[in-house]
Amino acid sequence: MKRLAVFGVLGLTMVGCGDGNGPAIVPPQNLSYVLEASGDPTAPTAVLLSWDPVNDDNLEVYNVYSSIDGSRFDLRGSTTSLTFHDGGAPDMAYFVRSQNRSGGEGPDSEQVIIDETLRLESPTSLSSISLDGAVQLVWSDNPFENEPNGFRRYRVYSTDYSLDEDLCGATFALEGTTIGPEFLVSPLTNGVPFCYAISAESIEGFESLFSPLRADTPRPDARNILVWRTGAGNDLLAGFRFFQDVNADGLAQDTELGIVTSTTDPIIDFRVIDVGGVISLQPARTGVSVAFYSTQPVEDLTSIDIAPEIGFDVTPVEASPGFGYVFQIDGGDGFFRFGALRVTHVGPDFIIFDWSYQTDPGNPELKRHGGRAVARERGLNVTGVRR
Repeated sequence: MKRLAVFGVLGLTMVGCGDGNGPAIVPPQNLSYVLEASGDPTAPTAVLLSWDPVNDDNLEVYNVYSSIDGSRFDLRGSTTSLTFHDGGAPDMAYFVRSQNRSGGEGPDSEQVIIDETLRLESPTSLSSISLDGAVQLVWSDNPFENEPNGFRRYRVYSTDYSLDEDLCGATFALEGTTIGPEFLVSPLTNGVPFCYAISAESIEGFESLFSPLRADTPRPDARNILVWRTGAGNDLLAGFRFFQDVNADGLAQDTELGIVTSTTDPIIDFRVIDVGGVISLQPARTGVSVAFYSTQPVEDLTSIDIAPEIGFDVTPVEASPGFGYVFQIDGGDGFFRFGALRVTHVGPDFIIFDWSYQTDPGNPELKRHGGRAVARERGLNVTGVRR
């Protein structure tokens, strides 16, 4: 541990060094410590001390001493191991003595100080990507970049999140650890929001303060869906429904998502039509409207992050390759649902697009990343099987 605070032998009274309690015995060398992080930077759960073995046949035990202020040291415990686990809030300083079989102790080892100034800075930013049953977290790598020799790993935490109150819970649970500035949280339930935070852990186990908090909600998605133009001879595959809760259980099953069906089916959210030679997306049901996500093409469906607050209309919009669209759908319960769509190809008789849908009522998060090319419709598997 290159940054470990180590101090020399204390000027305390020694025993076992020719005092009649057996032969002298040397102290352990290379005493070091690692804290056990708890999620609260001010309250680690324990400290683990470790040292090199004393190769002496007269060795019986190691005695561990600690001090809360660096002045008075008391016996903390004894062990035959090369480690000592001190549970609870650690004391300020520790050292170890070897004890021989006659009960005599050798000199103090080097002393270690639990030096809170070794705590790393926290990540300065945290972003997320909503996935199908997962959330990808990405954050700034400044704790490692600014202290590479002191960095050990990142710790990823989550808690519940209230969308209505825009409020994260108070109790965070550890999702996992990683050495890189990204983490995939899975498996998750689509439509259930969580709040996330990242801390940086030093090689001594000191935990930084949390990064900025980030709320995210996983949602279903799919790639490369083909829907035909109405009147092109495939009207049974010219309509699309993001989600239909067929069994009314409030959950999104695979068979209830990404439904490609007839242009005349009353359940569809939109149909593909020809408006004066322009292939267009036409909202189909009452309560469904559409808006351009931006006035320029978007690089990927991942670019469609938060649904716009204005601009929705029931008027058909041109389907243009590379452009992103957001559908606002009245859920009938006082909340809107939102579906995102990015057109990848427009032919004279069909379009191909990627889509995502947020099942959480009123939640505008739509961003996706990864996933498989899938679609489901009534009676025909168009591009594959949903995972």
